[in-house]
Amino acid sequence: MDDEYAKLIRRMNPPRVVIDNNSCEDATVIQVDSINKHGILLQVVQVLTDMDLIIKKAYISSDGGWFMDVFNVIDHNGNKIRDKEVINYIQTRLESDASFSPSLRSSVGVIPSEDHTSIELTGNDRPGLLSEICAVLADLQCNVVNAEIWTHNARAAAVVHVTDHSTGCAIKDSKRLSTIKQLLCNVLNANNDFKGAKTTLSPPGVMNRERRLHQIMFDDRDYERVERTLGRVEDKSSRPQVTVLNIEKDYTVITMRSKDRPKLLFDIVCTLTDMQYVVFHGMVDTGEMEAYQEFYIRHVDGLPISSDAERERVIQCLEAAIERRASEGLELELCTEYRIGLLSDITRIFRENSLCIKRAEISTKGGRVKDTFYVTDVTGNPVDPKIIEAIRGQIGKTKLKVKHSPIVAPKPPERTTGFFLGNFFKARSFQNFKLIRSYS
Repeated sequence: MDDEYAKLIRRMNPPRVVIDNNSCEDATVIQVDSINKHGILLQVVQVLTDMDLIIKKAYISSDGGWFMDVFNVIDHNGNKIRDKEVINYIQTRLESDASFSPSLRSSVGVIPSEDHTSIELTGNDRPGLLSEICAVLADLQCNVVNAEIWTHNARAAAVVHVTDHSTGCAIKDSKRLSTIKQLLCNVLNANNDFKGAKTTLSPPGVMNRERRLHQIMFDDRDYERVERTLGRVEDKSSRPQVTVLNIEKDYTVITMRSKDRPKLLFDIVCTLTDMQYVVFHGMVDTGEMEAYQEFYIRHVDGLPISSDAERERVIQCLEAAIERRASEGLELELCTEYRIGLLSDITRIFRENSLCIKRAEISTKGGRVKDTFYVTDVTGNPVDPKIIEAIRGQIGKTKLKVKHSPIVAPKPPERTTGFFLGNFFKARSFQNFKLIRSYS
């Protein structure tokens, strides 16, 4: 009865999306007004992320029954969104997604698919792991059509989409699927994973890969820090800075300062949603190198953070959300014709030259591959340029290109808490903020 009533209210109050190119000089302004429901912020941010839009600023308000958000966005060239077809598509997506009420844990970003088999992997990270996984899949005549691999805190997670080489379709034979799962488990367990390696074959109708990777690594507790590999000195100044405060009994305020990068807001909102926190108010402000985010949150039960253990866990999880996709290492891009075993050969060459893959995005379209790898040496330090040139010579210099070298961001200037929303809450005793924990 309650569910049907909620659907009726949403039908009577459809979301309204306004896309404006006039009010801001250097960005397209997207305003979304809708009936409020848990998870709607993630849905909206995911639509913008899926469109490869870069969010420069955002203002979030969802206290009460209405959701009102404003996003300043640009494309990857730093320009406003002016193509009318793109604007219409964004508006249609936002209006349709904002009116849909999914189960957050299992359905946000669902992309129904019958044309591939989705494999989820998690285990201890080690040099050569991706090479071994790709070799197994190649031997089993599996085409890797799309994949994303993340590593963080000595853990690795991957979502891999494969097809049968002979049919080009999803693999449905249960005996063959069991063999794939068993052999991949053997690879992941090769170094006695103390947390337990996992291989899962997902049914058709899989979640957005990046969304799912956050859930896999969160469930794997990758936010628990481990000792760094010998030979590498960790630069703590480059770590994100997370501060947690309480406003009496009303809200918990979380502020985050980190190096700016694409999809940062999506990564943070994913984690807050999976931890069952609701963002009632917030702002995002990005500069050339730094991103500053400030959120006023409560748990879904309506209460702010109330214990030291919960506070510590929130800080660790948000640090992990920011760091998982950080561009650690040298960025290499492979563009060439697809063939069976190509990814296995490329990753084997990386392994033989002592390269460690920290993150990878694999994509195949129209018979061509466009793969991106972020690599370091086995100790996590920058790769010798001579080794890179030797690898490019082996693979083909027109096929493998160096895109970007890691840049160490200058230390951002100090910024006071309550940059944007402080005045908004003065009437609610903002001046009585009690500093609970500051981590830097």
